[in-house]
Amino acid sequence: MSDTPIRINPEDLVALDDYTASHPVKIDLVYAQARHPDNMFGCAIYRPDAKMWCHKSFAPIILRAAELCFKRSGYIFELKDCLRTTEAQALMAQTEIVRANPQWLEEPGRLLSPPGKGGHPRGMAVDIILLDKSGAKVDMGTEFDYLTTDRDNNPAARNYTKFSADVLGNRRLLEDCMMLAASELRQELLPLPQEWWDFRFMPAHSNLYVPISDVDMPLSYRMTALKAH
Repeated sequence: MSDTPIRINPEDLVALDDYTASHPVKIDLVYAQARHPDNMFGCAIYRPDAKMWCHKSFAPIILRAAELCFKRSGYIFELKDCLRTTEAQALMAQTEIVRANPQWLEEPGRLLSPPGKGGHPRGMAVDIILLDKSGAKVDMGTEFDYLTTDRDNNPAARNYTKFSADVLGNRRLLEDCMMLAASELRQELLPLPQEWWDFRFMPAHSNLYVPISDVDMPLSYRMTALKAH
């Protein structure tokens, strides 16, 4: 394989919004709403009309896992974030809460990626919570986007076990369904160790691709309101 990074074109992306009628998934693009209760940044990062884009090779895993989870439990996947362009990553890094917690961007075990890093700017990472039949959030021990200020005590981490058997079972259900779907589709998936809601392609795979910038995308695909220079 060539060492030249692979550019991701618009035709390589699918809108997960298009599958809500055919699969047990809901879309809740948290960062498009400044006042969304799950938006930790306190401001809108995405355009209000942004769609949830996903790389075409990654989307089938999410959709298959949603089917498996619904069959096992009746729970629905609520998708919180997928493609996060480099501009969106930069906006997040500039927010007051991130400036107050610079350790979130630091290795090892960073909780936020700087612009161009990670699976999100390639549409190859997804954040998922579970909803029950009434639409209520399934108890996963912490809220989505719980970013600890204590690296040695992270209740959102997958290896954190100081929860009830029900909570641990809910986390295991989500992870098992995602991993089984990836296995069925012969893909290798990384459940991010420090965040129970985050699943992504392995870095060795996603790093073969150029991170997506809004300025390189058609207007209808852009996540942020930034204009081309």
